[in-house]
Amino acid sequence: MAHPSTVRRARRVLVVEDEVIVGMLVEDMLQELGYEVVGLSTHLEQAVELARRSDLDFAMLDLNLNGQMSYPVADVLRERGLPFIFATGYGAKILVPPYTGTPTLQKPFHLEELKRMLAGIGV
Repeated sequence: MAHPSTVRRARRVLVVEDEVIVGMLVEDMLQELGYEVVGLSTHLEQAVELARRSDLDFAMLDLNLNGQMSYPVADVLRERGLPFIFATGYGAKILVPPYTGTPTLQKPFHLEELKRMLAGIGV
């Protein structure tokens, strides 16, 4: 049995995605990569609360949540000093300042693309 101080806990992630099926797929991908999904939100208000209150290491945000941009969630994460990535079918070109340059996954994406993106932000 490993000594408790050498056991690395799974990195905790908040997933914000308005399509439930896509959210479940992303959750499966993250779990396959060894992450623990601590929250899965489909609504902006709930996502903001989860970003404020959850014990997490990073977040993955669908940019467009039922017609609302997920920037308020990103703002909370920035205030907390937590990294995040956007996922969108529109690509990074639609990001507006101060989010220009935020790591962005183009939907649909594959497991390897997600793995590379997460390695790129150091989680």
